[in-house]
Amino acid sequence: MDRGEKLVLVDVREPWEYELCRIEGAKLVPLGSLAANVGGLLGVDEVICYCHHGMRSLDAAAWLRFQGIEKAKSLSGGIERWSTDVDPHVPRY
Repeated sequence: MDRGEKLVLVDVREPWEYELCRIEGAKLVPLGSLAANVGGLLGVDEVICYCHHGMRSLDAAAWLRFQGIEKAKSLSGGIERWSTDVDPHVPRY
């Protein structure tokens, strides 16, 4: 991730889920590897995390805020809601 980016969309799902479907432009950082990759997010203005339904991303966003990334947020409803409400071309699983 490039420092100085305004917004980064972070997919905290597992690689197999990312292969099934993803939001264009998202960066895959599975929840289990978030701690090892937090340094790459420190210079970003805003981080939006997402997962399948929104539970893992809530944990990820809360943890990132605790690490000092104040504008870390979770995409409500995850990629499932994105597919139904925003982009029906994103496959559901």
